[in-house]
Amino acid sequence: MIFDYFKDIYFAQPYFFGLFVLLPILIIWYGYKNKRRSSSIPVSVVNAEGLGSWKSSLRHLPFVCRLCCLSFIIVALAKPQTMNDEQHAEGEGVDIVLCIDVSGSMTAQDFQPNRLEAAKNVAIDFVNKRLTDRIGIVIFSGESFTQCPLTTDHNVLVSAIKNIRNGLLEDGTAIGSGLGTSVDRLRESKSKTKIVVLLTDGENNGGLIDPKTAKEIAKSFNVRVYTIGVGSEGFAPQPVNTPLGIVMQTEKVSIDEKLLNEIAIETGGKYFRARDNESLAGIYRNIDGLEKSKIEIVNTIRYQDKFYPFVIAAIFFLLLEIILNYTVFRKFP
Repeated sequence: MIFDYFKDIYFAQPYFFGLFVLLPILIIWYGYKNKRRSSSIPVSVVNAEGLGSWKSSLRHLPFVCRLCCLSFIIVALAKPQTMNDEQHAEGEGVDIVLCIDVSGSMTAQDFQPNRLEAAKNVAIDFVNKRLTDRIGIVIFSGESFTQCPLTTDHNVLVSAIKNIRNGLLEDGTAIGSGLGTSVDRLRESKSKTKIVVLLTDGENNGGLIDPKTAKEIAKSFNVRVYTIGVGSEGFAPQPVNTPLGIVMQTEKVSIDEKLLNEIAIETGGKYFRARDNESLAGIYRNIDGLEKSKIEIVNTIRYQDKFYPFVIAAIFFLLLEIILNYTVFRKFP
């Protein structure tokens, strides 16, 4: 228990420990003085039996109390403290909206376990790395929906991403609606840097907003768009609902790379193609490196004094010595 108390103790004035050299000097002086006193006292044979009393056995107790008192005073003078180092991340963050396709084709299993789950996993990793950024989540298929507004609460964001699943919205691929809703989330942002990361595996085939119109809206609000095309080459296995249940069918991978590349380039972003889980994770790492926040780590060191118990202990042993000297071991003239 005592060792646990001292484990986190830091001494601000350790040079006071040099005073401990006084203790052996005092012990030697006390022993010499006590020896001279005992050798000068004539002992009667009749009273010799009283020398074995408890008073005689404890006659050195006041001196022990004095040594303890001095020891605790020295430790208190060394100024024991605890030191807490607190770190605060301060700086200018980036406002980011992750726009994720949740259409039926995102259940294709050319990624493990499928495209949507792979996209969710890398999105969670991305969120956890952006300490000072506000991030929002928009999902789209045949229509778009704000899954989570801009926030710095990573627990809320991670929970929102985990709750994304296929079938929440009307099926289809409304890239324009997804981008338009994402830009709308950033429209009133005061951040100098506004980003949309749009991930899809298909071609635009619905929605109320044309992708090129959404692109122009993004440009007008200075929103940089990074686009990601998800899917392997050729064909991919995909579960499909049939009257006989869910069966696996091979569907052609069809991504409008020309459109995605145009949206990215004209808004100042970049287009990426993810063909497997590893390349998808690498794309998010790449975007994370391109859009760095200005973070400043501020260290705050707080000290808390811990000498009070030692002062109390010193006072206790001092009072105990005085009480013993004036009661139990009082000397009469």
